[in-house]
Amino acid sequence: MSRPIVGIIGNSYLINDEYPAHAGGTMNSEAVSEVSGAIPMVIPSDPRLVSVEELLSVCDGFLLTGGRPNVHPEEYGHPETEAHGAFDRARDAITLPLVRACVEHGQPFLAICRGFQELNVAMGGTLHPEIRDLPGKMNHRMPPDGTLEEKFELRHDVTLVEGGVFHRIFGATRVRTNTLHGQGIEKAGRRIVIEGRADDDTPEAIRVDAAPGFALGVQWHPEWNAANDPVSRPLFEAFGDAVRDWASGSRTARLKSA
Repeated sequence: MSRPIVGIIGNSYLINDEYPAHAGGTMNSEAVSEVSGAIPMVIPSDPRLVSVEELLSVCDGFLLTGGRPNVHPEEYGHPETEAHGAFDRARDAITLPLVRACVEHGQPFLAICRGFQELNVAMGGTLHPEIRDLPGKMNHRMPPDGTLEEKFELRHDVTLVEGGVFHRIFGATRVRTNTLHGQGIEKAGRRIVIEGRADDDTPEAIRVDAAPGFALGVQWHPEWNAANDPVSRPLFEAFGDAVRDWASGSRTARLKSA
């Protein structure tokens, strides 16, 4: 049986400041292929090129990746400010309805960093543009200097709800993660359950309540060293299991209707 397909949300880039491209980090594809056991397919996140309906029919699951541009605050009813940074409205137009469709139908997805924030906004939540400016919050941003290994090093702990989904996946109620984000959840969206928090109370792990399928998000970057990290590996393995279950059920349904 062929491997299931995971659509990896791509980001828009300008190569050499002039050549437009859609791309995804190699570590995302490696995590999906080597740990989840699925075929990674980078999606050009632009509604001029693809539709949510087409993506749902082609892919068995989705990885909502991180990215420098932020969700536009208009999507959650806030005015745009300089602190909100750069945006990618085309990606917003794909990922937000895609999340809602996956939640409704039970199609599995794993949301990472910006994807974590997209999940919250898609479900009606809001974001704070710069959480390090809030009283009592640490700086969660990526270090500006250093090697890639230094930027993705594990920097803080996340405490998980005992008996929750993440506790069951990791086999622990406290895990160590990297941190490379500036924005964070201000108000949790409808049905968003916060199951993990950093020591400064910043939400780090969420799920959709009563979702019929795998619908999880983490604020850190588990794709880094996913094959070896004791937190990343079980998360991508659980995601892969969910994607295979979906693909198997989808194939069975197609055979019955044939």
